[in-house]
Amino acid sequence: MRVGVSITSGYAGVEGREAVRAVIERGRAAAAADLDHLTLGDHHSTGTARAYVQNVPAIGRMMADWPSDRSIGLLLLLPLWHPVLAAEQIGTLAAMSDAPFIVQTGIGGGADQFAAMGASLSSRGRVADVSIAAIKRLLRGEVVDIAEIGVSGASVSPRPSQPVEWWIGAGSAPPAIDRAAREGDAWYAAPGIDGDELRATADAYRAACDRHGATPRIALRRDVLVGRDHEATVRLAREVVDRGYRGLGDQVISGGVEHVAERFASFRSVGVDDIVARTIAVDQPTAVESIGLLGDVRRLLA
Repeated sequence: MRVGVSITSGYAGVEGREAVRAVIERGRAAAAADLDHLTLGDHHSTGTARAYVQNVPAIGRMMADWPSDRSIGLLLLLPLWHPVLAAEQIGTLAAMSDAPFIVQTGIGGGADQFAAMGASLSSRGRVADVSIAAIKRLLRGEVVDIAEIGVSGASVSPRPSQPVEWWIGAGSAPPAIDRAAREGDAWYAAPGIDGDELRATADAYRAACDRHGATPRIALRRDVLVGRDHEATVRLAREVVDRGYRGLGDQVISGGVEHVAERFASFRSVGVDDIVARTIAVDQPTAVESIGLLGDVRRLLA
């Protein structure tokens, strides 16, 4: 089981430069911890009270500190991106690395976000399918026409010389699971899925992979806090959750290294291949320590 990190990009009440420094420092901590992969999320039009560090420039900066032989990547909510621009960004970023480049994607949500970007919520599933197909063709070096979105004669360079891994974000909805099996190299499971729902959806995903002749791979997002003092870490995480953190409850994993490793290991029975840890909303020193301790969790799992 591989262990990676999704670096928090949004910082409420934080000045822009401080938010960028926080992202870079957390990326350095992940590199020092020898984690298997690093990614950044995607969100748009977040308002003036919350600095949200955009993933393309931030990943480019963070790659200066990240080993070139370990996977790195980003989430792209493709209904909010033009596929040619997305392919160009992927191609350039992948050229900075020797390892497989990860593209996580999903259909996204939020009426305000979609309205701000001039995108349609109702057609987002179809747009995501069209975009994935177009980007794959562009990265293979093809010249692409997509009449339905007005693309004509598009081509891009540079293109990745190493594999691009498509991690298709999905909950338990059958069309989304089918998309993950049909278009993806992995199902990037939503953080709210747990218990019987996770097990049943994993089975449905493997069945869909069988239908499409694909090899299943499950990457599970979990919101995490690791600390040196187990009880104190659990108490702190509970305080954050009680304040309404992301609407999550029991899905948040918190505690000492041994406990977190045991919780991660429990997902092996579901067939999880990768854990993507997102540090919950704590102060910067606590977050950096938690990311560093994920390296100890990874070593215990190994």
